[in-house]
Amino acid sequence: MQQPGVTTPATTSRAVQLESFGGPEVLDLREVPAPQAAAGQIRVRVTAAGLNPMDWFMISDAETAARFGLSLPSGFGTDYAGVVDQLGDGVTEFAAGDRVFGAAFSRAVAGHVVVDVPGHIATGIAHHTPDGVDDRTAATLTIAGCTAAAALAVVNLGPGDTVLIGGAGGGVGVFTVQLARFAGARVIGTGSATSAGALRGLGAEPVTYGDGLVNRLRALAPAGVTAAIDLFGTEAAQAARELGVPDERITTIAARIDGITPVSGANAAAGAIEAIARLVAAGQIRVPIAARFPVEQIRAAVALQAGRHVHGKVVIDL
Repeated sequence: MQQPGVTTPATTSRAVQLESFGGPEVLDLREVPAPQAAAGQIRVRVTAAGLNPMDWFMISDAETAARFGLSLPSGFGTDYAGVVDQLGDGVTEFAAGDRVFGAAFSRAVAGHVVVDVPGHIATGIAHHTPDGVDDRTAATLTIAGCTAAAALAVVNLGPGDTVLIGGAGGGVGVFTVQLARFAGARVIGTGSATSAGALRGLGAEPVTYGDGLVNRLRALAPAGVTAAIDLFGTEAAQAARELGVPDERITTIAARIDGITPVSGANAAAGAIEAIARLVAAGQIRVPIAARFPVEQIRAAVALQAGRHVHGKVVIDL
């Protein structure tokens, strides 16, 4: 194993872990042995971790955790950014000191993570962080960006489209709205009344969710809606069906509806997240960070994220 430019290689680290499933109260920050990079792996000194709804949802109970392949004890979080501090044998794609971002499934909120090169979301993955993208922003990109890219690939937007995005103010919505606008589509985004300003700031026309949604959409878009992406549940997808949108131009990420193609970040095309990172670096996509917490306040951060009313991303500093 190669030991890159570190004077004293880390032998201990800190990591957020859980010994039982449940809410934020099960999360503890612990001193643990630092993971070591094996052949074909890199170790990253994590500087920031971005939270996603799936993080807390997966650990909410034993049955849900089993569906995602989690067992106890478990780590927490998936999105990370940091600096390469150890290389395993055979790795040539990265060097010590490289800034990277990526995913380390259910173990990212930690001082160090080890990921495969090349890898994928399940086993861990790393991408070079472009100049102009700070670590906190980079830590928000992978899961939400890949999910948004996969959803947009299903509905295949272009100029002339009017797309309905359900839950547009959330972490995935931040990317989905802007990428849809980048494709030339008109975007109508559902949210609460308090999210209207944030949605307009992203380039969406806000509409409140709940009873009467279809009528509000008819008034807002009398020429019709041509596609829909439901990032929250099924309300937007069902409304789109009622408005005559064909099933092949509707997708969901958090629910399953017969006849409609669901997606996840794992469905994103190769190179999608690198393309998004370049757009962020160029200032063509902005990532609003709603809140950031030191890792010692992980429970408060997860409680905020789990409330599902955050307009943007929640980031943990390590």
